[in-house]
Formats: sequence, C-alpha cells, structure tokens
Amino acid sequence: MRADKFLKVSRIIKRRSVAKEACETERIMINGKQAKPSSHVKEGDVLTVRFGNAEISVRVKEIAEHVPKDKAADLYEIISQHKIEQQSE
Repeated sequence: MRADKFLKVSRIIKRRSVAKEACETERIMINGKQAKPSSHVKEGDVLTVRFGNAEISVRVKEIAEHVPKDKAADLYEIISQHKIEQQSE
C-alpha cells in the first residue's frame, strides 16, 4: 500500500493530501529511509512521523484498504513517541 494512503487509512494523519505533503517535505521515514508518497508500506515496516516538535514511530501490524474509525489503531503499534528539542540560536 502507498505510504500516503496507509497514513490516512490508519488515521495517523487524517487526510491523504496532508500525508502526501508530509512525505514530500521529508517528515515521514520508512525503516530509516526517506519516504515518498508512493513508497510501498508492508507489514513489519517501521514508520517515523514528525509532527512539528513531536515524533512518533510505529510498526505496521496489518494492511487494510478500509477500516472503521474505531479499528484504525489496530493497524499499527506505537514503538516510541517523544518531543523533539528545539535548538536555540
């Protein structure tokens, strides 16, 4: 499944257009490598997503085309979640 679509279906990012933009602005990594919106995501992959000053890493447990809102979190498990320190000049 495409990275932008997985991020939307899993509701890590709410809209596919925002997920696509996040990939294009180098805020998404798959297994430590920079992801493009069309990058392939499969079970077992580790996705790292940067949101402003926070970062979350998740392991893909399942790939599904459509899931109900309450089941979206079952597609992945959170490995780590932390704030990124801002560097002052």
